[in-house]
Amino acid sequence: MTPQQTEKANVILQHAQRYQAGRLTIFLGAAPGVGKTYAMLVRAHELHRQGVDVVVGYVETHARHDTEQLLAGLTVLPRICLGDQRRQLQDMDLDAVLARKPAVVLVDEFAHQNISGSRHQKRWQDINELLDAGIDVFTTMNIQHLESLNDVVYQITGIRVQETVPDRVFERIRDIRLIDLPVNELLERLNQGKVYVPEQAQQALNGFFKTANLSALRELAIQTVASHVDHNVRESFVLQGKAPIPLHQHMLVLLDQHSDAEALLRAACRIAESRVAIWTVVAFSHQATALTQNSFQLARQLGAMTEVLYGQQHVQLVYDYAMQHGISTLIMAQPAKTGLRRYWQQNTLSELLKLQPRFEVSLVTVAVKPIPLPVRHLSSVMLSLQETGLLLLVTAFSIVFASLGEQFLAIREISVIFITAVVFIASKTRMTVAVIAAILLFLAYDFLFIPPKFTFQIAAYTGVMTIVAFLAAALIASRLASRLREQVNALTAANRDQSILRDLTEKLSRAVHLQQVLEIADACLTQHLSAQVWLHVPQQSNIGQTLSEKEQISAEWTLKNQQPSGRFTQTLSQSVWWFLPCLASKQCVGVVGLQFSAEQHTLAEQQKRLSEAMVEHIAQAISRTLLSQELEAAKINAETEKLRSALLSSVSHDLRSPLAAMIGAADTLTHYRHAMNPQDQADLLSAIRVEGERLDRYIQNLLDMTRLGHDGLTLKRDWIGVDELVGSAVRRLKRYLPQVRIEIDLPEPAPSLWVHAALIEQAIFNVLENAAKFSPEDQAVELKVQCLPNQQIQIAIYDRGQGIPEAERERIFDMFYTMQRGDRGQQGTGLGLSIVKAIIGAHMGQIWATAGHHQQGTCIIMSLLIAPAA
Repeated sequence: MTPQQTEKANVILQHAQRYQAGRLTIFLGAAPGVGKTYAMLVRAHELHRQGVDVVVGYVETHARHDTEQLLAGLTVLPRICLGDQRRQLQDMDLDAVLARKPAVVLVDEFAHQNISGSRHQKRWQDINELLDAGIDVFTTMNIQHLESLNDVVYQITGIRVQETVPDRVFERIRDIRLIDLPVNELLERLNQGKVYVPEQAQQALNGFFKTANLSALRELAIQTVASHVDHNVRESFVLQGKAPIPLHQHMLVLLDQHSDAEALLRAACRIAESRVAIWTVVAFSHQATALTQNSFQLARQLGAMTEVLYGQQHVQLVYDYAMQHGISTLIMAQPAKTGLRRYWQQNTLSELLKLQPRFEVSLVTVAVKPIPLPVRHLSSVMLSLQETGLLLLVTAFSIVFASLGEQFLAIREISVIFITAVVFIASKTRMTVAVIAAILLFLAYDFLFIPPKFTFQIAAYTGVMTIVAFLAAALIASRLASRLREQVNALTAANRDQSILRDLTEKLSRAVHLQQVLEIADACLTQHLSAQVWLHVPQQSNIGQTLSEKEQISAEWTLKNQQPSGRFTQTLSQSVWWFLPCLASKQCVGVVGLQFSAEQHTLAEQQKRLSEAMVEHIAQAISRTLLSQELEAAKINAETEKLRSALLSSVSHDLRSPLAAMIGAADTLTHYRHAMNPQDQADLLSAIRVEGERLDRYIQNLLDMTRLGHDGLTLKRDWIGVDELVGSAVRRLKRYLPQVRIEIDLPEPAPSLWVHAALIEQAIFNVLENAAKFSPEDQAVELKVQCLPNQQIQIAIYDRGQGIPEAERERIFDMFYTMQRGDRGQQGTGLGLSIVKAIIGAHMGQIWATAGHHQQGTCIIMSLLIAPAA
């Protein structure tokens, strides 16, 4: 597939996904008061007159008379009241809208922060759920609420907007309508009190509503709409195949601990949107702090992918990642003019350029808010109680050991002992502790062992060189040891996660049933995540503790919408559980709930990735077992249908034959018995009896097969002689086949069996009957009983027919399998030997077919235990 074809396929897929769900229309303005809500209501009335089902979910009129009049004639859904007893607030009733399911719903203020206790924290999340339910949504928004423009708006107005909407939501837009108003006209409306009440209007004029601010915001709104229109035009051209569209560019954004990550991410988002590029944000493993996690969360809200790079060769890691993933542009923060940040970033940039990258490197200037040094580095400089204890203990031990070595062992290079102590501390702790240890041990070495002792003065130049060399060696050793420790920790963490996933995969691969998968998942998640686990698969019993009603609602929402909810999310975040959907082949096969300890207020990025990866493996295993169950059910249905067809065929053919003979003989006797002699009448009556007995045997076989296949069958065993079983079966056969000859060979004395007498007699009878059917009339059927050494009885029945081909000897025990052999072959239901196999199997015995004497005929052998095993 060519790149152009791939691009067209991607566009078609995006276009189809956008129009399969509900469609979003945004009425966008540069500032409050331009008439967004008014325009939305006017459009709603137009659709209402056309017969479209339009309802008002939430519209804020701000006491504007013209806007309130437009609500007349439209269906307005009641709002829901939330809050506590002291304060009740009204908000949109999301469940009422979903239950009503109109064609179009009006939801004002796209960036609104929902009331505490709502299902979602943000209104744009409510709108996403409405769109997923197939409901078209009209909404309003000002340009300053777009997340990627947050810094730009701050620089323009000096006001930090708190309520923002992630840019990725714009992917769902069907139509964007710019509601524009010249700046002078907007200010006139503000002065006339059509936007705010007089007190608020004067405050707005002195702050946000300045001519320069409004002009700049108006320009941003126009650019945003123009960018969206341009994207739609290019999509249309791709769909029509009129002009080739270049492939999406892939941008890589590198975070570092010295830059304003939020400003860098928002700037990168704007660049990615202008270039229609996908983008990924990366950070190094040693930066996995709460600040980095917040940056990753913001990046995902802006539509980026996130990745953590493990290792110490940072420049090489970034270069290798860029080359492996086809990165077209690397975005970094521009080096600062002074400070540590300038040194680190310039060094990173220069080392990267030495590798001669084949991708573009862009430097972005970001506005950094200066943070006081004590506040910024207090947590990194402060030592924990454990670190302080280790530092003091190692220092004291080094001083004692050096003193003893100098006094009793005449050790001259005392510095080696202190350097070793520094390396030891660096290998056990972090770099900050290692540096403090190097300085502390340096001072101890100077004070106690460099002449003049017990002072910090140095008498000779050689002593100065020694002490300087010691300090340099200690710092270098501590740095190398700390880097090695960080690298080992990073590799250990990565290997630990891979080991956990490998162990989970191996255990899940051995699970056959769904219950086994759920039990393995419960055990592994509990063990490796140190959390309480709740598992739910539709139409299956849950695993884990009982959830409250609020938590049940969150879990059901996750199952329905295939998105995480609960703790650590912005949906139903009041829950103490974190619910993750088990997604397999774009279907939600279950929900996993995790409850971490109450002291854990945030979820580390590595722990979050491990949890999601484990849930993904569990989802695949659940999907596999569900598919196996479906295939097994389909197989059983196919076998049932096959059995039903065979049974109907048997009933329609084999059971109708004796009925037809009986009816024919009875009709003959009814109409012509006066013209028939007694012998002919006797022959007809004998035929009726023989065919009736034949029909009775067929029906009895069907009943026996049904009874043997029932799970509740119990064997009523008793001791009975094998000679009695054989004699009874032979007498039954002689009653309707008097011409058959049977040769019996029994041991002396005849043994007894602990069996169900009636069933074993039926088995012997069926095999004898089968042998009599296929033996020539002048040949006898042989029945031979042998006692085997292992407390078994073997009953062999030989016929003198043509025999059974070796390939068919196993199939003769299948239900409804029949075959013709010789002139005496007869049609039957094919249940006789199948019933025998079921009877012998119920007695824990075996049955098989072999060739007869001298490879002539067939021998059916039944093997039974004399007494059941203890």
